[in-house]
Amino acid sequence: MAPLPRYRPRQLALGPLEQEILAMLWQRGSATVKELLDEILADPDRDLSQATVTTVLQRLANKGWVRREPMGVARLGKGRKGYVWHPQVNQQEATMLQSHRQLEEFLAISNPEIVAAFADSLDTSALDRLDAIARRIRSMRDAQGGDDPCI
Repeated sequence: MAPLPRYRPRQLALGPLEQEILAMLWQRGSATVKELLDEILADPDRDLSQATVTTVLQRLANKGWVRREPMGVARLGKGRKGYVWHPQVNQQEATMLQSHRQLEEFLAISNPEIVAAFADSLDTSALDRLDAIARRIRSMRDAQGGDDPCI
């Protein structure tokens, strides 16, 4: 099992359009605003402006999800500016980070009655998965030489 990524975006919460554009970047590896816009507008039911896509990318950059690199003159032409956008974390890392955040929020409840009521409503397969997770944690801690009696 891979550890949590060292790099973490400053803000994990994303809006629907941010999620969509980030998924497109994960699929492509990198893209320009025009490439992303063309993909979105390939759906005849969609109507979006280049400015909107640029704004979403800038918000993703401010949150720490993407970065931009200037395009070379050969690609754009003299006197024009443009950028190629790249994701800062891959999709698997993003899933790990968001799952970790959700787990921390759940554990922050700190009310055993609420947690017990939640656990009591789980079906057998979910309880089996929780048991498997607890065994995996014990195994990892044993391998690290740690001894946590709480697990």
